[in-house]
Amino acid sequence: MSLEAIYDAILNGNAPAAKAETQAELDAGTPAETILNQACIPAMTEVGRLFEIGEKFVPEMLIAARAMNAAMELLKPLLVEAGVEQIGTVVIGTVAGDLHDIGKNLVAMMMEGAGFRIIDLGTDVAPSRFVDTVKAEKPDIVAMSALLTTTTKSIISTIEALEEAGVRDQVKVMVGGAPVTQDFADKVGADGFAPDAGSAARKAKALLGLAA
Repeated sequence: MSLEAIYDAILNGNAPAAKAETQAELDAGTPAETILNQACIPAMTEVGRLFEIGEKFVPEMLIAARAMNAAMELLKPLLVEAGVEQIGTVVIGTVAGDLHDIGKNLVAMMMEGAGFRIIDLGTDVAPSRFVDTVKAEKPDIVAMSALLTTTTKSIISTIEALEEAGVRDQVKVMVGGAPVTQDFADKVGADGFAPDAGSAARKAKALLGLAA
């Protein structure tokens, strides 16, 4: 029963252990915020680092994220109750015409693991829905994913829609997906690009001026 056991369970993708160890730590009186900041977030940060250097792969990232989510199921209600502020809000979605969600889900999990509040709009998200959500939720970041070359044009139309609605300057825009490059991100006027889920969370923090 220790924070280290929770860290190890998440790092190794052991969801039952992550949940059991988190419950044991809560029963012992450890605040939910302490568990989040000293076990869950550091574990997911390490998962992202190992992915970037080629020591973990997408399936391992997914099971680590699921283990983190098992712990977060117990922590979230307590964090809300305690009024613990998250480091920022991210609206994320796969753009119109594209139904791929594995990469988007991974990015969402890694960002949540880094301490962001996530509003996941799912797949095939119309530009108007991104705009409406920005107006309603006042997020810090809008993150868009496209896996098909043909749907990268939906990234462009979504950024244009944000501009036309007068809310583009209120958010940082991040883009990613298989056909998306830094050059593309620069051309369409995005604020950030991440080549993978591991670096996406760090990029999001950097865009908000937070330490990675």
